[in-house]
Amino acid sequence: MKRFLPMLLPLLLFAAACKNKEYNADLIIKNAVVYTVDSSFSTADAIVVKGGKIISVGKGDTIEQTYLAKEVIDAGGKPVYPGFIDAHAHFYEYGLSLQEVRLENTKSWREVLDSVGAYARRNPEGWITGRGWDQNKWVGKEFPDKAKLDSMFPVRPVILTRIDGHALIANQAALNIAGIKPGQAIAGGVIETINGKLTGVLVDNAKGLVLKKVPPPNDSVTNKALLAAQKNCFGVGLTTVEDCGLPYTMINTIAQLQHKGQLKMRLYVMLSDSPDDYAYLFKRGVYKTPGLDVRAFKMYADGALGSRGACLLQPYSDQKNASGFLLSSQQHFQQVAEKLAAKGFQLCTHAIGDSANRVILKVYASVLKGKNDRRWRIEHAQVLAPEDIHMFGDYSIIPSVQPTHATSDMYWAGERLGKKRLKTSYAYKQLLQQNGWLPLGTDFPVENISPIYTFYAAVERRDLKGFPTGGFQPENALTREEALKGMTIWAAKANFEEKEKGSIETGKYADFVILDNDIMKIDGANIPHVKVLKTYINGEKVYEKK
Repeated sequence: MKRFLPMLLPLLLFAAACKNKEYNADLIIKNAVVYTVDSSFSTADAIVVKGGKIISVGKGDTIEQTYLAKEVIDAGGKPVYPGFIDAHAHFYEYGLSLQEVRLENTKSWREVLDSVGAYARRNPEGWITGRGWDQNKWVGKEFPDKAKLDSMFPVRPVILTRIDGHALIANQAALNIAGIKPGQAIAGGVIETINGKLTGVLVDNAKGLVLKKVPPPNDSVTNKALLAAQKNCFGVGLTTVEDCGLPYTMINTIAQLQHKGQLKMRLYVMLSDSPDDYAYLFKRGVYKTPGLDVRAFKMYADGALGSRGACLLQPYSDQKNASGFLLSSQQHFQQVAEKLAAKGFQLCTHAIGDSANRVILKVYASVLKGKNDRRWRIEHAQVLAPEDIHMFGDYSIIPSVQPTHATSDMYWAGERLGKKRLKTSYAYKQLLQQNGWLPLGTDFPVENISPIYTFYAAVERRDLKGFPTGGFQPENALTREEALKGMTIWAAKANFEEKEKGSIETGKYADFVILDNDIMKIDGANIPHVKVLKTYINGEKVYEKK
């Protein structure tokens, strides 16, 4: 026993010291490469967390001399970044889509029908809903026709939404329930007919005629959707998601799940452009908790490029009799802008086409007058007339963009727009230069939820197969530092939340991710293969790779 005393004594002394010394931290992450994304874009090798907040960032040896934490994690030299923020997505809609027919990877109408048939056999009752088809991936690139859907489902209603959410195809059973007839017209939408017969395709505002007939999800389905979306988002390192366009009735549902501790994802919610939603927030004011921020409204100026609903100044290059359309009157956009400016709320408007962007830029300019800090946003800002781009900077209008849209659309966008218009489309570098910052998102479920893919598309301007060599319009690629800021501190700034998240700094929420490889240093071609090892919110581990 005597010969073991020299070895035991230091351990006993250390145990006694720990027993007598009170913990002054909850968690230490050490031996890491910490990208703080602070104002100097500095790096560190350790983080200290207490009470859900970061209390110190710096050198590991200094930190371990100062702090005694209940848990110490050796990151093994792995990179740590601020929790990723998706500046434009549809969190709840994505969760619902996980319970529907998944059509994102279908390469033909036949594959769509096969997927719907398989889903119907597993789910034999009620409406059949699905999402994700994209005719631009099919031979011929033509919209589908409902004839085969009608033969498969003569009685059961079916609605299948296009990948961008701006068009759908419904079978005759669903059209009958909605009372849709050939020759019927609707402002800001298209009810497609060929040779006087309905094809089932409904674009933009026409979708609402049938969607409003679908029974709303019950509480169980809603809760399941939110929690399923959360699980997948944590798995890709997202700690805050902006949900763009929800009804006010969802606010209480989200708040209750967060209060119960079930929904830990931080959400920035834009309410929809409807009288009930305006009345709700005007009455109560900004709704702000650590996990939920509601201070913005979402308008739609036009549709999407893929379904030719984007409003263009000149006709589509591949359809000379069409130039898209606005989804509401310019008077409506003006009235909403004036109302929100007077009330002090943020306005975020979906605008894809150069005509829609011009209309919204001019409406914003008439209200904002000049430089300001209202942070009004144009979501997508996808196709721009070159002479209009300066208005983003002149009136401090924030373009909120989605880099994977560029790499998804690049195969056919030129057909829609022609070479000249394409040059100032997906022009992220030009847009960044207007205000000096640029929030980045995905628009999921339109695109994949992964912020790693966002980063890759922003800096490489290539698809997951490495196409095209050299990148699509590489002059508009972002640097890696710009891309990381776009999905952290700049995304937080777009929400007025840059003082509480978006960087790893003292006093901010302890939201961060640990990756298996360093996206700031590895070869660009390898970025899409990087995996999230752990995701933390408030210093609590909410995801760990198995």
